[in-house]
Amino acid sequence: QVQLVESGGGLVQAGDSLRLSCAASGRTFSTFAMGWFRQAPGKERVFVARISASGGITYYADSVKGRFTISRDNVVNTVYLQMNSLKPEDTAVYYCASGRASSAYYLPRSYDYWGQGTQVTVSS
Repeated sequence: QVQLVESGGGLVQAGDSLRLSCAASGRTFSTFAMGWFRQAPGKERVFVARISASGGITYYADSVKGRFTISRDNVVNTVYLQMNSLKPEDTAVYYCASGRASSAYYLPRSYDYWGQGTQVTVSS
């Protein structure tokens, strides 16, 4: 099992930045990929970004490409999501998740353990 705890959410204005963190425990962190998803009220949970176990390969949703950066530190078992130039449409609960080996990296079913989520609200 993997336990995941997100932090770093909050209320910001459009154009501001936030960095989310997700601390993992329970399994060797450097052996599995990690992802970030988000879910806005009344909408499905959607893919944001994914990073490989070593950190060498990353994927992003088109909506965040160029503004968000996913990274990880396998020494402190933490994955990060740096979010710059935030927009009101980025408002959502953000979840981190541990990834299975899968080519469908953008689907929730390609992830097995999930954190509790952290709220990000961007005002205009």
